[in-house]
Amino acid sequence: MADSYEIRRFRAADKGTPDYAHGTDWIQAVGFGFHDTRRNDEFVDKIMAMYRQDDRELTGVYQTAHVAPHSLGANVPVATFGTLRKDMNVGYGRQLRTHMVTAVTVRGTHRRQGILRRMMTEDLAAAKADGLAVAALTASEGSIYGRFGYGVATFERSIKVDTGARFRLRHAATGRVEIADRKVLLDLAPEVFERVHRHTPGSIVRQDAYRQTVSGVCGRDGAEDEAIKCALHYDASGSVDGYVSYKFAGWDTKPYTIELVDLVAATNSAYLELWQFLGSIDLIERVSWAEAPADDPLAWALEDPRCIESSDHRDMLWLRVLDTGKTLAARRYSADGALILGISDALGLAGGTFRVEVSGGEANVTEAPAGSEADLSLDVADLGSVYLGAVCPVTLKAAGLITEHTPGAALKARLMFAVERPAHCLTHF
Repeated sequence: MADSYEIRRFRAADKGTPDYAHGTDWIQAVGFGFHDTRRNDEFVDKIMAMYRQDDRELTGVYQTAHVAPHSLGANVPVATFGTLRKDMNVGYGRQLRTHMVTAVTVRGTHRRQGILRRMMTEDLAAAKADGLAVAALTASEGSIYGRFGYGVATFERSIKVDTGARFRLRHAATGRVEIADRKVLLDLAPEVFERVHRHTPGSIVRQDAYRQTVSGVCGRDGAEDEAIKCALHYDASGSVDGYVSYKFAGWDTKPYTIELVDLVAATNSAYLELWQFLGSIDLIERVSWAEAPADDPLAWALEDPRCIESSDHRDMLWLRVLDTGKTLAARRYSADGALILGISDALGLAGGTFRVEVSGGEANVTEAPAGSEADLSLDVADLGSVYLGAVCPVTLKAAGLITEHTPGAALKARLMFAVERPAHCLTHF
């Protein structure tokens, strides 16, 4: 990166401090990058409060050379980068502290200066130095992050569900659903999500903004979203174990549609019974959900699975292994056995040859002796993809991304890296 730029890092801070002013300029720059409308001061105050709750670190790249007259001032960064740290479920309830990367932008007029590469490589190295084993992000473009060692690890899709006469579930209810005031989700949403997080591989603990959004307290424009409604699921004992946050798309939308803001259920029964509720709402003929799981039990519970129109099946969570030994040792495995993995890493953070020996589901991970031949050779990005069990090593072998040196090693890896239920990340960041 040329000497005409400098990187500054700071925490989300209280109002009236210098870093608060830096943060408001940083938020403006992020808005340019993602084509958002400019936030008013009250909305910025809310954003900064949520950032403080998450202890976010904000990185900006600033011009130090001449700034063109009438253009954005030198106080507004030409590139942004944000990070926070939360726990990720890596299968069987195991938690791994994860370095989450967000709000990555580079102003179009300042590209091809090496800005993104420097921000990313310095941040990954610093996270590893802090003892973090893995980083994660969600990508607005699919061609950017593979070169930095990130691999797709979970998927999601958009669905439209016909809730007309064909909508019938083969499920006998064990609990009940009741309408509630949307603001109860300020407290209930994190509690229910915590239960879901504990049994969902790929789940990442949510940032504070989620409870504000799903309750309608802070909408996309910063004001309260009065259109949001919510319903709660109660189990047989009367405890809340699921909720759905939703809004009506309007009478001009045909067929009449409910749009889901969030659907979180801690049990299979709660999930299906919330769908039974959605299918019973008067005058509604369709329910749309932009963040549905790729492997969804709803399709199998419906008498007519063609009620679901699925589209936009896409990558969701991307993982970047920073310390191969720590990452592999952190999770439980579904099959015993031993593999020697040869990991390549262009950034030099996590490469090497590692022996993974699993007994009783627990792994002993060591550096393989010098001269050991790997059973499988793969890039660190492909290790990130197979880590949560959502991407099959056999498929990556067929694609030419994993090289199998020992016959059957890719299938053995598939069995070992399997998790107890489909990996799904309910947390966007």
